[in-house]
Amino acid sequence: MNQYTPPKVWTWNKENGGAFASINRPIAGPTHDKELPVGKHPLQLYSLATPNGVKVTIMLEELLALGHKGAEYDAWLIRINDGDQFGSGFVEVNPNSKIPALMDRSGPKPIRVFESGSILVHLAEKFGEFLPTEQPARAETLSWLFWQMGSAPYLGGGFGHFYAYAPEKIEYAIDRFAMETKRQMDVLDRRLAESEYLGGDDYTIADIAVWPWYGGLAKGRMYNDAGEFLSVAEYRHVQRWADAIDARPAVQRGRMVNRAFGEPAMQLHERHDASDFDTNTQDKLAAE
Repeated sequence: MNQYTPPKVWTWNKENGGAFASINRPIAGPTHDKELPVGKHPLQLYSLATPNGVKVTIMLEELLALGHKGAEYDAWLIRINDGDQFGSGFVEVNPNSKIPALMDRSGPKPIRVFESGSILVHLAEKFGEFLPTEQPARAETLSWLFWQMGSAPYLGGGFGHFYAYAPEKIEYAIDRFAMETKRQMDVLDRRLAESEYLGGDDYTIADIAVWPWYGGLAKGRMYNDAGEFLSVAEYRHVQRWADAIDARPAVQRGRMVNRAFGEPAMQLHERHDASDFDTNTQDKLAAE
């Protein structure tokens, strides 16, 4: 086993390897000038259908399903592997250069909202949906929302990175983060054994935030064969919850928006109108 001794002062090695080596860097700010497109709707979303991006498109599709016409949105594809998130326009919306990023142009002054949890809260409060106003349900919902914010980096940047993306398999790292991911799944399973949804009896932004990460893991959609590796079938309450959310039509639509990988029929690179789901998925565009 190779022993690594950290230097007294770390320096950036561009040849660090891994699936995202070409876009990882230790500094912030834009790398190039590029304005963001602006469509016809008040809400402008710049994103990619990663778990964090899917949270917001699900939320918007759920709001539209409830009849909130003000939730109509334009969704623009940000290809993070190409470095789109480092364009000057995107950095103006999100100085952290991460998807998703939202511009709310419905009022007299545009509002930028970044970080997926912040966007969910913004939309929930704007439209009065999926976030209880009464206690203790409100506190419970927000607690599980922020649980996801703190926990998912161990699943994604920890387990997912070392299991699926790192240039070499490191037993200690995989074991460490597999253990933590399974602990988190058990936390969810125990909660969902006593409650239909994470916040209580009702579906909320807590479920919308947690499901793309942990529901995706439960259904075997993440990190190749990670579901089998982590024995996710044993978390039966998480499975019940994941299946219930999977079946929601708005969730099925939300998963498609800004998706640029997988089956062409599931990829809607940009979304500007509800009819796009019927006419502009990649399989239909390829057939033209």
